[in-house]
Amino acid sequence: MPRFLAVFASLLALAGGLWPNCAAAYPTRPVTLVLGFAPGGPSDVMARVFSRKLEQVLGQPVVIENRTGAGGNIAGESVARAAPDGYTILLANSGILAANAQLYKRTGFDAEKDFAPITRVGAQANVLVINPSLPAKTLAELIAYAKANPGKVSYASGGHGSSPHLAAELLKAEAGINLVHVPYKGTGPALQDIIAGHVQMMFSSVSPAKPHMESGKLRALAVTTLKRTALLPDIPAVAELGFPGFEAVAWHAVVAPAKTPKDVLAKLHSALMTTFRDAAVSKQLTSLGLDILLTTPEELAAYIKAEIPKWARIIKASGAKLQ
Repeated sequence: MPRFLAVFASLLALAGGLWPNCAAAYPTRPVTLVLGFAPGGPSDVMARVFSRKLEQVLGQPVVIENRTGAGGNIAGESVARAAPDGYTILLANSGILAANAQLYKRTGFDAEKDFAPITRVGAQANVLVINPSLPAKTLAELIAYAKANPGKVSYASGGHGSSPHLAAELLKAEAGINLVHVPYKGTGPALQDIIAGHVQMMFSSVSPAKPHMESGKLRALAVTTLKRTALLPDIPAVAELGFPGFEAVAWHAVVAPAKTPKDVLAKLHSALMTTFRDAAVSKQLTSLGLDILLTTPEELAAYIKAEIPKWARIIKASGAKLQ
């Protein structure tokens, strides 16, 4: 028996020595970065900018997987249910991590309990754009037109519960106008239908809309930051056009499934810090309209906790209904 116990103890010691080495070897295979929105949208463009650098830092390929639908809930649920091993992570936005719990009867996950926060990435302004055929050159003229034509002006969004959707709903509530929501599976398809004239207006993040604004295919009326953004210095903020305090920005963060080992999370956090602080990556993301705002996992957890009631108030004020 003593000999058996000695052998057993030796095996335990060996296993204990090997386990940290296995964890330290992470990652040993490709990492999947899941997105909740279609190719061509702001989340997709952002992911493709930083994923190339991230895979250099990790030493493994980073595979982007677009799982569209339900305002990002399909992607969120898939990551929440994924193995907590660091090989499946989510590039989430304010909708997935804060607003959707108030907008959907079922999301398939709890933003605070089912994810392990890694870092916030940054925030993006939204810009209100319209099809030039709409007889409005200012926000005031658009509001007047909508009031004269209740229920006849439609607005697109990249998904129910997205920041642009809530920005439009907030404008509806603040201005007292009746607009019809037409949700799409991503910002790209929504913009194309506005350009084609199937929908009249939308709030969009700056990067995908800017080329169409510059070509004259879309007309920009206002941005949703409290002050004008450096990317569009000539476009006024809604807040300065008679709606003080109006702010509706999209923020982005990277999370993993809950119960992902702390040492793996630490490696991912370190790799993401290196990635986003890279001069070339930072320059590209800034040019896309992203203000980079990196955090610790603990800071991101606190931020999510604070954002949920904030968006709940906006959703309540907008009168948006549960889906």
